[in-house]
Amino acid sequence: MSRQQYLKLIEIELHKVNKRIDMKIIQGLDYRKEALEHKQLLHKVRQHNRKSLFGNLLNSLNRFPIFSNI
Repeated sequence: MSRQQYLKLIEIELHKVNKRIDMKIIQGLDYRKEALEHKQLLHKVRQHNRKSLFGNLLNSLNRFPIFSNI
């Protein structure tokens, strides 16, 4: 799977999660689980869009749990 295909799949999943969040907001339900999933998907997109040396350093640091919140 190419990088572009992977990013497209993540984008599609983001749209699905957004729709679920919208429906839960309309219904007045808790959407914490979906919000966390949305945050993780956005993180994956940002991780793959980094191009600079500093961004690559952050990507490698992000593999360690202590630095995962960077």
